[in-house]
Amino acid sequence: MLPSSIVSAGFGLNGELVKGSPDASSDLPAAEREATFAGLVERHSRVMFRVAFSLLRNAQDAEDAVQEAFLKLYRGDAWRRMEDEKAFLARTVWRVALDRMPKKAERPIEADEEFASGAASPESTAVREAQSALLRRMIEALPEELRRVLVLSAIEELNSREIAEVIEVPEGTVRTRLMRAREELKRRYQGAKEVRR
Repeated sequence: MLPSSIVSAGFGLNGELVKGSPDASSDLPAAEREATFAGLVERHSRVMFRVAFSLLRNAQDAEDAVQEAFLKLYRGDAWRRMEDEKAFLARTVWRVALDRMPKKAERPIEADEEFASGAASPESTAVREAQSALLRRMIEALPEELRRVLVLSAIEELNSREIAEVIEVPEGTVRTRLMRAREELKRRYQGAKEVRR
């Protein structure tokens, strides 16, 4: 799902910048700056949306966070000096999403439309959907510090160094949390299988 609210932030549906968008002084000509930034939006808007969604667990809030992150980036020049685009942008939207998180009550996760099955038979579709739903519930039930690193690793495919940069903890802590998250998920899954027998 491509964040549709990017349009209202000065970006078109294909990631192109709309004239009149905020601009910071730059040594690049305006057209080249816009084209470069549009490419950045095109390459990373989906990943940034999923990172924001992993924290906020609400599609509209995640879209708003991505929009705000892109606006902040476009107004400055830090995006032009990125060494690792994916990690830099994930960290940027992570911080924006953290600021937007509800302080007390957590919202329930929405169904992820991208988990649609391409299975031919209704039976295999039902089994796959049940397994996906069970796995999502188990991931959601993990303690927050374990759930976040697991989502960034398994879904966003960030490595431990990139996750450490995003959530601003030592890389060793990320590895420990990932190991604990996987062990806990495995334990809970085994327990659920035992209950079903």
